[in-house]
Amino acid sequence: MHKIGIAGSPEGAAAVRPRRTANTLFWAALIPTAATVGGFLSQYPYGMLWVGVLIVLAAAAAGPIVAGSAWKRAGAATLVGFAVFALGLFAGSNLNETYLKQLGESTGAVVVEAGERVNGKGDVRHFCRVLDDAGSRAELGDIQNCHGQFATGRRVVLFKDRLGGLDPWIEATDNRAVDPVGLGITAGLYALTAATLLYAGQRRR
Repeated sequence: MHKIGIAGSPEGAAAVRPRRTANTLFWAALIPTAATVGGFLSQYPYGMLWVGVLIVLAAAAAGPIVAGSAWKRAGAATLVGFAVFALGLFAGSNLNETYLKQLGESTGAVVVEAGERVNGKGDVRHFCRVLDDAGSRAELGDIQNCHGQFATGRRVVLFKDRLGGLDPWIEATDNRAVDPVGLGITAGLYALTAATLLYAGQRRR
C-alpha cells in the first residue's frame, strides 16, 4: 500500500524536498547569470546599455524578493541585492575586455584626439578619437578603456569584435593578457550570489 504524504509527516516532507531543491537551484543559477548577461549587454552600443541595465535591475529586485519575501531570509536578501549590483558592474567591463582580447582582431591605430567632456550632471567622460591602419575612425570612451591615459598622437592597439557588435578595446600594446583581479572579483561575486541563494533556499522558513 502506498503512503500518502501530508503536511508535517515524514512522507510529506520527503515529497517536498526534491521540489524545494530544484526550485532553489533554479533561482541560484538564474539570478547571477542574468546579472552577468545584463552587465555584458550593457557594453554594446545602440541603446543596449539600457537593456543591460534593466536586466541587472530586474535580477537585483528578483533575488531579494525571492530570498526575503518568499523564503523569509532577510539577511540573505540584503546580501544578494548588493552582490547582484556589484556583479553586473564588474562582469560587464571584465567580460568585454576578455572577449575582445582573446577573440578579437588586433590592429594598429593612432590617437588623433584625446580629451574629456563634462555632462550636465558634472560627470567627467573621457574620449579617444582613433584612426586605425585601415583608415577607419572611431571614438572610444571609458567603457573601451580610454581613461585619459593616451595622449594625442600616440600609437595604440585596437582589439576589434570580429562580429562587429562591440566597439574596439584600446590598449597601449598588443598584449592579450586580461586583468586577473577583475575576473576573480566577477567569479567571486557570481559564486557569492549563487551560494547565498542556495543557502537561503535550503533554509527557507
